[in-house]
Amino acid sequence: MAVQAMPEPQTIQRDPALFYWILFPITVVMILTGILRHYATILMQSTPKKADLKTLREQRTLLHGISLRTAYPSLPPSSFHARKSHLIPLYTSGAFLKDPSSRGKPAANPMTDPAGMEAMMGMMKGNMAMMIPQTVIMGWINAFFSGFVILKLPFPLTIRFKSMLQSGVGTRDLDVRWVSSLSWYFLNLFGLQSVFTFILGDDNAASQTTQQMAQMNPSASATQGGMFAPGADVDKLYQSEAENLEVVGYWSVFEGVEGRCLRLL
Repeated sequence: MAVQAMPEPQTIQRDPALFYWILFPITVVMILTGILRHYATILMQSTPKKADLKTLREQRTLLHGISLRTAYPSLPPSSFHARKSHLIPLYTSGAFLKDPSSRGKPAANPMTDPAGMEAMMGMMKGNMAMMIPQTVIMGWINAFFSGFVILKLPFPLTIRFKSMLQSGVGTRDLDVRWVSSLSWYFLNLFGLQSVFTFILGDDNAASQTTQQMAQMNPSASATQGGMFAPGADVDKLYQSEAENLEVVGYWSVFEGVEGRCLRLL
């Protein structure tokens, strides 16, 4: 019986200077660009205006209902039903609105609201701080480092990774583990979050991932223009939250806790 010979590993004769003239410069430039983007974002941020008492009450009371709806299993039944019966009538009557006379009226145009214009300008500044450096770096890499194969990954990969790891290199038979200079740029673009966290701390504006994940927290989105964005109809938010609280069925995490503790012994 014939024994099939194992394929020989693919080798490419590469100049060792590629590490110093391509891989290392791209990595350093990406890190320095992220640090500069962080401080540029801080400098371009305008000083937040202090909200008046009625606006703060309008926001905090709605967040109170959201917190009650999501964390009620930790409350005893009497506390949950007391809070529920207190909040629902106030939500439906609009008692927490900063301007109760505006109920039923169409929302104001955010383009005519100074707060809305300021929020849109801040968003535009953030997009510019993100897009302009990436466009410059992309052009720099395409102009000087296009077509170079700079490293080989030490672990096997499937063929699906070929288009991601070998951007700018049009070779069909090249092993998927080889990484091109353009792909190294994309890997740095999405993989330097831990480096930026180590240098700048957790609350940094150097990474695109941080800006995307910052809107997943309901309280953060409420204060940064998500839930209470200019032009939002807060009365509808109150009515919706009152309906959500009305249909919540109570259960407690402390039900049967004695039996669960005894089973662990």
